[in-house]
Parts: sequence; C-alpha cells; structure tokens
Amino acid sequence: MAKVLIVGAGAAGLMAAGAAVRQGHQVTVLEHMDKPGQKILVTGKGRCNVTNDCPAEEFLRHVRTNPRFLYSSLGAFPPAKTMELFEGLGVELKVERGRRVFPVSDKAEEIRQALLRYAQDAEIVYDGAKKLLLEELPPEPEAAPAVPENPRHPKKKKAGPALRCVGVRGTSGKEYRADAVLVATGGVSYPTTGSTGDGYRIASKLGHTIVPTRASLVPLEAETDCARMQGLSLRNVGLTLFCGDKVLYREQGEMLFTHFGVSGPLVLSASAHLPEKVSSCRLEIDLKPGLTAEKLDERLLRDFSENINRDFTNALDALLPQKLIPVVIERSGIPARLKVNSIRREQRLALRDTIKRFTIRLIARRPVEEAIVTAGGVDVREVNPRTMESKIVSGLYFAGEILDLDACTGGYNLQIAWSTGYAAGRAIPEKEITE
Repeated sequence: MAKVLIVGAGAAGLMAAGAAVRQGHQVTVLEHMDKPGQKILVTGKGRCNVTNDCPAEEFLRHVRTNPRFLYSSLGAFPPAKTMELFEGLGVELKVERGRRVFPVSDKAEEIRQALLRYAQDAEIVYDGAKKLLLEELPPEPEAAPAVPENPRHPKKKKAGPALRCVGVRGTSGKEYRADAVLVATGGVSYPTTGSTGDGYRIASKLGHTIVPTRASLVPLEAETDCARMQGLSLRNVGLTLFCGDKVLYREQGEMLFTHFGVSGPLVLSASAHLPEKVSSCRLEIDLKPGLTAEKLDERLLRDFSENINRDFTNALDALLPQKLIPVVIERSGIPARLKVNSIRREQRLALRDTIKRFTIRLIARRPVEEAIVTAGGVDVREVNPRTMESKIVSGLYFAGEILDLDACTGGYNLQIAWSTGYAAGRAIPEKEITE
C-alpha cells in the first residue's frame, strides 16, 4: 500500500482516486472548492456528455492535440469501459446522435454522485495546494556495461529524475506527506467551478514546460445581426468555417445565436479549428441542408403559390423560424412589403442562396474563462503516456485537462479525463516509496 495524494476533485482526480483505492492504496484528495466535481455539473449543458460510444481508433481522430499520447491510456480504458463503469455504479445511460452518451435522467448530478461513490474510500480534504514538497534522489549506481564501450564513441547516459515528490503544502499551511502525488487541477476554463490554472504554475516551478494555454471549444463573437436573433437555437443545420476561401471545418448539427454572436455544439467544435486571427474567418450556415438548391427552389415556389397575394414578409412562416425571417429578408434584398406575386425569378434565387449560405462574419473568440476546454498545458513529451508519471520529478503524476490534450465536442474531452485519471491511479506502485 502507498499513500497517494491527489490534487483536484474533478473528473480526472476522482477517477484516479477510485482506481488507486482499488489498487489497495490509501488515498487523500485535496479540493479547494467546497464541493467536489463541480465542473461535471456544467458539462453537456447540465446533462453531462459522459463519453462517445466509438472505438479507440475513431476516438483518436477527434482528438485535436497530441492524440498519439493517448494510445496506451485509451487502450486500457476506452469509452466502452467508461460506460460499463458508470452503469455498474447504477447510472442508466443512453446513446444519442453522434454516439454521444448521456445519463437517461439527463442530469449531470447523477454522474457526479456515481463518481463520488466510486471514490468513496478516498478521503476528501478541503484545502488547496500551495506547493509540492520535494526531496533529492540519490544518484543511481552505474551498472557495468554488458559489452565494453568503444572509447571513441561512448554511449550517452540517460539521466533520470533528480527529485522525488513527497507531498504537498496546502494553502492552509498544513503539509500532506505522500508516496505519490497526482495533479489533476484542470485548466483555466470555467473558473467558478475551481479551474484556476494553479496546476500550471506548480508544474512550471518544477521544470515542466507549459504549452501556452488558449480557449478551445469556445463561443464566438460575431456581427451585430446575431444579437437580433438572440436565443434562437437551430437544429440540423450545416455549418462551414472558412478562412478566406479555405474550408477549415464542415459539419451538421445544432447552434445557438447569442447577444454577442454564436454558440452551440457546431460553433464550439468549429472554434477549435480557428487560426489566431479570427476576424479573417466567416461561418456559412446552410439553413436547409436536407434540400439541394434545386429542391429548395421548388419548395419556395410552392410556398409562394400558397401565399401569392400576401406580403413577402408573411410568406416564410412555414420555412424559417420567426426570429430568422427579418434578417433573411433583409439579406435577400427583396422588399419586405412586396407582394409575393411580384417577386421575380432572380429575386427568388437570391433568397434561395441566402438560405443555403447564411453568412456570419466572425470578430473574436470569447474569453478563455468561457471555454469548455482549455488547450495547452503540461507538455506531454515530459510525461510517461502509459503511467502519467512525470519524466522530470519521480512520484509526480498528471491527469486530465492540465495536460496539453484537447478534443472536439461529443464526450471526447471527458473521456480523456477518465482515461488519463484511470491510468495514473492504476500505475502508482503498490510498494511504498518512502519510509
């Protein structure tokens, strides 16, 4: 049995705690918020998109940053095992469009409670982490080479860690000694749930490289037309992200207009593909992706024939949501009070093109605090992908969003937390490292 200290009671931390407890370890979890697992409650719009029910090979294609790092951990704990675990903890799951997995109850709280049951034999202490406690490691004795070295070409000696992590000094001033320390403090998105970026500062002081953090899966600020449609949610629309003439992202799904611009699953996924200069990009929305241009024109002719004596502004009720109609009319260039029977063919085709390519000019990303996921973090080249142990400091582990890993929407990011947390919890040696 080893004494294990986990910093952060989020998805990765609680998963690691449960896995370590089942290895026979004595586990303590430090949490600086008054309630563990708070970020879980805001995932999936409060429903918690637990994972994505797809094979590991397909899963990795949706990982934006460093997918190769996840080969081992995802192979050991794939989405199927996540679903098995939560169902074994009493959570009934369902699979929705895009293989997204949710609790049948549509309540993220059910996932949080199940995770707490999984980690119930771990002690949760409400204290933050101010600094890690370190000890110098004695140099390893050099073993005699099996084959005499060529003095002209001596082999380079690979240096191992010079330091060992032996605990944490809490923000309360109390010291918590441990044989292994796992840092699972998350990123900097959703700071109200406890993600403050403290883990990056701690890791940096130990010599770890921190890839600059940025917003990933974040709403986008856009032109003022969006504010007029605030609150309008569109389902089953096609979205294409352009930078100049180059297509960066194309998908079909749901999006939302807000007071500042656009949000929703499609937009969040598209945001991960944006270059640094957002203002050079635009979104084109196909409001009727199920209809070809020709079929849409036929539909317009039918709708017009049914409203032939009405004003144009009253002829689109069956085709488009009410909040969208005034904007589409303006962009089509057709006078709102023009009688439908007076609309010319070229005007109708302009309306068709507006509906098929509803353009939104982008201005900027929303702040990283509003992002679902933080991109950047601890450089994974300095972490063992099988065990999540630091290559720089012995006995120090990382898991979850603190690592430089991020993926598209659809349950992929939570699965990364589950897989890396499970890998770390399982990898901690059974034999105590310290006296």
